[in-house]
Amino acid sequence: MSKQVGLPVLAKDDAACCAPMVREPLGEQDAAELSRMFKALSDPIRLRLLSLIASHEGGEACVCDLIGPFDVSQPTISHHLKVLREAGLVGSERRGTWVYYWVLPDALSKLSALLQIPAVSSKATAKATA
Repeated sequence: MSKQVGLPVLAKDDAACCAPMVREPLGEQDAAELSRMFKALSDPIRLRLLSLIASHEGGEACVCDLIGPFDVSQPTISHHLKVLREAGLVGSERRGTWVYYWVLPDALSKLSALLQIPAVSSKATAKATA
């Protein structure tokens, strides 16, 4: 039986690694870390894998459950999962002959914090609608 891991709910004032880009420029280290994550997600198979893992019952998925939805070989799926793991987007654990994967909430928090848009002024809203 697999352990169930829930994703924590973060308060709006919880600090992620970086401020949104529109408030201040990214530092070199943050940019390097985030670019590895975005690069990993730029492949449609990896993006779908992350979605499958995140939406899987219990918050984790066996590699055996991730192969079916794709028209690629098992070694190709394993390669894509390795890329996601090395980018810090998923964690994994071997249980017997199978490996189980789960999404790392801190990684998703960093990505979403970067892309947050602060409240815009009425002047900026008027420019966008013009």
